[in-house]
Amino acid sequence: MFHWVWSQKLKDDIMRKINIGLTEEQRAGVTELLNSDLANAYLVLIKTKKFHWDVVGPQFRSLHQLWEEHYQALTANIDALAERIRTLGGFPIGTAQDFLSKASVKEQPHNIPLATEMVSQLVDDHELIIRNLRDHVDQCGETFHDQGTADFLTGLMEQHEEMAWMLRSFIEGESLKSDGAQSTEMKVPAQVN
Repeated sequence: MFHWVWSQKLKDDIMRKINIGLTEEQRAGVTELLNSDLANAYLVLIKTKKFHWDVVGPQFRSLHQLWEEHYQALTANIDALAERIRTLGGFPIGTAQDFLSKASVKEQPHNIPLATEMVSQLVDDHELIIRNLRDHVDQCGETFHDQGTADFLTGLMEQHEEMAWMLRSFIEGESLKSDGAQSTEMKVPAQVN
């Protein structure tokens, strides 16, 4: 009990001493958003790592390499999120329980899907994160007047958009025939001259 009281007092003192043009309440609000983003990033990192280990089939090499690139980028983003929280005087969450309780990304335990389903699940997760980040960018700028964090989150959103695009492109490629023609499953609208 004494340790928690001391830790809470330390957190309160740090939050009060920062004078960067944002109130304690604004910084606390932004920190709450960032901790949610941190939790989502961590769960997507875990899923990406798991799929990196478990993928099999003809797409093994390309997906194994792509997911290695993605989990390296996600690891860097997680560190940047935690450091942004500390910059604002907050403390990043760091337990599995906290990550699970704050994340909107959901785990799918005991499930080793086919490679294309792995890709599809990650596309869904990245798109969920993108939607959350878009909302958090708006909240940081409009509600909390923290344009620095809004800009920071915009950069993260763009990285998730690129990851989702790469993964989405992989799935879309599944409907192409070996000669590059599109199968009947995926039709391209006719061009009007």
